Amino acid sequence: MNTKLSEALFEQANRYIPGGVNSPVRAFRSVGMNPLFIDHGKGSHIFDVDGNEYIDFISSWGPLILGHANPTIQTAIQAEVEKGTSYGACNALEVEMAKAICSFFPSTEKVRMVNSGTEATMSAIRLARGYTGRSRIIKFDGCYHGHADSFLINAGSGLATYGASGSAGVTEHTAHDTLVAVYNDINSVRNLLDLYPQEIAAVIIEPIMGNMGLILPKNGFLQELRELTRERGVLLIFDEVISGFRAAKGGAQELYGVCPDLTCLGKIIGGGLPVGAFGGRAEIMDLLSPLGPVYQAGTLSGNPLAMAAGLAMLKQLAEEGFYDKLEEIGAEFERLVREAIAPYKNLLSFNRCGSLCTLFFKSGGVKMNEDAKLSDTGLYARYFRMMIERGIYLPPSQFECMFLGVAHNTEDLQRTSKAMREVLDILFT
Repeated sequence: MNTKLSEALFEQANRYIPGGVNSPVRAFRSVGMNPLFIDHGKGSHIFDVDGNEYIDFISSWGPLILGHANPTIQTAIQAEVEKGTSYGACNALEVEMAKAICSFFPSTEKVRMVNSGTEATMSAIRLARGYTGRSRIIKFDGCYHGHADSFLINAGSGLATYGASGSAGVTEHTAHDTLVAVYNDINSVRNLLDLYPQEIAAVIIEPIMGNMGLILPKNGFLQELRELTRERGVLLIFDEVISGFRAAKGGAQELYGVCPDLTCLGKIIGGGLPVGAFGGRAEIMDLLSPLGPVYQAGTLSGNPLAMAAGLAMLKQLAEEGFYDKLEEIGAEFERLVREAIAPYKNLLSFNRCGSLCTLFFKSGGVKMNEDAKLSDTGLYARYFRMMIERGIYLPPSQFECMFLGVAHNTEDLQRTSKAMREVLDILFT
């Protein structure tokens, strides 16, 4: 595999960009190689600057559920860009997008657009504090909610990849207001609520954990969490940046029948363009400026290009049978993966929910964050490099999900399964 141009670009990037990347997960350090520079994508495949072709299981970390260069989305962006790119003023597409999100997520009566998932979670926490008049929040060990200061305490994703439980620059006071519970352990939440009965504004959670690899909520956990927070007057915030539109049409809250007070969404609602949103009950959302005292703003929020792209995608997701097809693809991939790992099933674990999945280099299953932490990241790094050589583009971290989409066809899935068999045979024999 020739990577000459990628290597040259990375050398230049290191001169002008910290670490040579604009987001740490792209660095490929944890898998022992330098990043590839992607030139373009089509359907389920991407192509790097050296001309290498890969089956893509990252899908821009979620939003490309329809595949790369979807013609309907491209047409919508082109039509909008001919009119302009940004106005710093209201546009009709913002209204249409808000209506669409509320139709997908019945718990959301009103929604505010932002520009990233980090903005969405950060703003939701501020709103929860303003609504309750309380200062502390509870998050879960290993859940990642973006890079706002309050969330960089025992977070997953990039921080887990690099073995850090926090970040320089986060003050002690900020850390003091963030309490950490154990995912899938309702008693850990109850204990914190008992310790600080009048101080906790909100519990924020990835209802389906996606930043320590894919970890599913155990039976009844989310329902118990909903009942407990309601009893204590604490807001429940679902961070569905990963699970939204992927676990089900209405995200994890539809799949598990649990209604949060606030929901955070990310890049998927922009069809691949930078975007985010948070929404919930009208009585809470109406505390936002200009109606209420909780300030939140963004000059490019509701950008018409992102709204056009997102609406073009959401309309396709709303079509009859879309999620049936997506589940068929996910189930077929799971069948092929389980066949491929069968000879080594005592050494590996596999989790899937909808179009999200993770192969863990750990035996005995992964049901909690502590399980995921026992994964053999060195072995995953070797697996990643050998899969890349075979044209399979996987997350460059054991602690990230694979993202399937309707552009993945039978040939893609079978070729991936064949590569897995070859690589696992080399690794374990």
